[in-house]
Amino acid sequence: MQDVIIRRARTSDAEILARIGRETFTETFGHLYPAHDLATFLDDAYGLEATRRALEHPDKAAWLVTQADGEVVGHALAGPCDLPHPDVTPQAGEVKRLYLRAGAQGGGLGARLFETMIAWLEETGRTDIWLGVWSLNHGAQRFYRRYGFTPVGEYGFPVGAVVDREFIFRRMAQIF
Repeated sequence: MQDVIIRRARTSDAEILARIGRETFTETFGHLYPAHDLATFLDDAYGLEATRRALEHPDKAAWLVTQADGEVVGHALAGPCDLPHPDVTPQAGEVKRLYLRAGAQGGGLGARLFETMIAWLEETGRTDIWLGVWSLNHGAQRFYRRYGFTPVGEYGFPVGAVVDREFIFRRMAQIF
């Protein structure tokens, strides 16, 4: 794979972030849902206005992953945790999205992007970090466990009328 650039997304990147978000979610999970449910979810989660709001939110950060030729191959989003778990506090951070095109996976790029997100969350004082992961995405679960995340609960993640079983993972700050 070519050299890539991971950079913080700006408000002016809203269109490209919305597009790569829709494309990578569809590439990864689109086959699981009826077309209407997928379209409803994509419009809500990756619509241009929703993307702009995320980029303008002072406590959130998004990243774009771009190859040297300018092709965007991934994105990520982090911010305050809003997962439905009783131990989530206002100071908790969340890895909200982490997606790479299939052709960009497997070479350590996901780890670089993930580490960038974790570093940003920690720099903002959010050392109690959470994430949600699809219950059948065993590869992602292994990946997160390597970074010290452990499952602490589950919830229903709606994609249109379909509700997926998601696991809630958490990594608490190390206190020595």
